[in-house]
Amino acid sequence: MPDAAPPPTVIEPLASGLVPPGLGIRTRKIFLEDFDLPVDIGFHDFEVGSPQTLRVNIEVWVDAGHFPRSDAVAEAWDYNFLRLSVLRLVEGRRFNLQETVAHAIYELVAARDGVVAVRLSTRKPDVYPDCGAVGVELASF
Repeated sequence: MPDAAPPPTVIEPLASGLVPPGLGIRTRKIFLEDFDLPVDIGFHDFEVGSPQTLRVNIEVWVDAGHFPRSDAVAEAWDYNFLRLSVLRLVEGRRFNLQETVAHAIYELVAARDGVVAVRLSTRKPDVYPDCGAVGVELASF
């Protein structure tokens, strides 16, 4: 019979009791940064049917009750959920506008338990040779 997994370790700060009250944690943020994915997006004739790179950034502020306090995998806020959910959302779909894609991703993330704020941006980095990108940003604040 295999050994049972050890119980999760509670994360105790190294300076427990020494952090001044004014420096206590007030927000908890999880993010997915510079996620590049191919999306069939755009309304110009030359864009239709030719996937373009869409760079997505997602920042999610989570309440204390949904942020891990131990080293247990079961407590983790699943980064893979963000990545795979976005991939599934755009896969095999056609979008005319970045705004539409951004709204769909935003709603997907904002509906999760424990989310208290969201900032999401999408950008197309290959539109103009003299610009880094064109894009949109949505935020709950």
